[in-house]
Amino acid sequence: MADQAIAFLETLTVPEGPKAGEPLQLAEFQRRFVRGALADGVMVACLSIGRGNAKTALSAGLALGSLMGVWDDQPKREILFAARNRDQAKTAFQFVTGFIEGLPEDEREQFIIRRGSKLEVEYPGNGGGLIRVIPADGKSILGGAPTLALMDERAAWEREKGDNLENAILSGLGKRDGRALIISTSAPDDANTFSRWLDDPPPGTFVQEHRPPFGLPADDLPSLLEANAGAVEGIGASLDWLVAQAKRAIARGGSALSSFRNLNRNERVSTEDRSVLVTVDEWLAGEVSPGDLPPRDGPCILGVDLGGSRSMSAAAFYWPQTGRLEALGTFPGNPSLADRGAADGVSDRYTQMQERGELTVMGEATVPPGPWLAEIVRKLDGITPACIAGDRFRHAEFTEAMDKAGLRVPFIYRGFGWKDGSEDIERFRRALFDGEVKGVPSLLLRSAFSDAIVLNDPAGNAKLAKARSLGRIDAAAATVLAVAQGQRMLAAPTRKARVAWA
Repeated sequence: MADQAIAFLETLTVPEGPKAGEPLQLAEFQRRFVRGALADGVMVACLSIGRGNAKTALSAGLALGSLMGVWDDQPKREILFAARNRDQAKTAFQFVTGFIEGLPEDEREQFIIRRGSKLEVEYPGNGGGLIRVIPADGKSILGGAPTLALMDERAAWEREKGDNLENAILSGLGKRDGRALIISTSAPDDANTFSRWLDDPPPGTFVQEHRPPFGLPADDLPSLLEANAGAVEGIGASLDWLVAQAKRAIARGGSALSSFRNLNRNERVSTEDRSVLVTVDEWLAGEVSPGDLPPRDGPCILGVDLGGSRSMSAAAFYWPQTGRLEALGTFPGNPSLADRGAADGVSDRYTQMQERGELTVMGEATVPPGPWLAEIVRKLDGITPACIAGDRFRHAEFTEAMDKAGLRVPFIYRGFGWKDGSEDIERFRRALFDGEVKGVPSLLLRSAFSDAIVLNDPAGNAKLAKARSLGRIDAAAATVLAVAQGQRMLAAPTRKARVAWA
């Protein structure tokens, strides 16, 4: 089946672009996807690659082959093109019609193309078939029985409507042993449905993901090629263009850099720039290699975010004189980290944090504050914190925890509302941007900051919040508390001793 599909695709003519009119030549990554998608036992095939690598054109070619019954001779074949809205699906529809226009005249005349209120392509030959374009509204295909479904840019679909459409499509595929092709650039986070297809594929799923490791510079050449596998084979943007755009995005920063990472480097990076606590690249600027980590010199500030029932407790150690930052998180033992990661939509991220020594487990259903705080302080290897900064609304719990841990240090009560929160956020940002926060790469902190946003009141004051309900920003909150308090200590004037005459 895959060999038939590849042979058919290479009889088509490129419909548009610099190579318009030339025979279609598949890149190696496209051949690999076709073989995986059409393999025996595969019901769903997922392809994630950077924008401009002809993934929509590839799926359109497969749709045309399926319509013509090249490898599927079922009568009255039904192919669905699904996208977030009609305009987005129209792009794939135009690729199909463009491929048809490149066919020999006797074959071209057999197609019936409808471009009115409905976008459809009908083919009466070889048992007949129909391509339909549908928006992300699951109600529009209830009762359908597609033989092939293509979900274009799945990561960009609205959550509720997109999931409804996907469920309706998948339920209909089973009637006729159909297949689904889910193609998209990376979603902005792990909780997106497309991300979960890639991270935790069910049986019968083929996954091909071109996503470079996190934390590399935006203009890193090998990872750019990894995310844009077509560039070296003349598909999509050229390598020179990608490098130039990377340098432009780095120079502009902000949303331009976030968008380049998400769309062109195929990274799971939020493109929201107005409300994030810090952007990915702003945070990465504070990461250093273990050999370059500043020493534990001077007073240590301990920022603590006590978790409630079943949630994470997090602590951040900050040495303001050197800028060194360390962070630890702890979950209760029930449910397990693997089950908790699945429930939070982050796959095996929590177990990875545990393997890296950034996340621990303590207690059964809750993390006991006293023993946990004592264990956290033991991580300092004999260093006594100069003070502890925490949430003023957990005053009683902090007092009890410090008594049980035997800590006799000042406690700085801070609120997470507009007043204290805005000051702490601004001090944290200023310290990070000025290079006064340095820590080793931490999956715990990267994860927390990716979910951390700020809410602004009409006066421009900010307070910390979650980007999604299942997000875990505890480590980010503890870090903001610790760094802000450290910056206040550095800014405080030094008191001179008074001379008293006897």
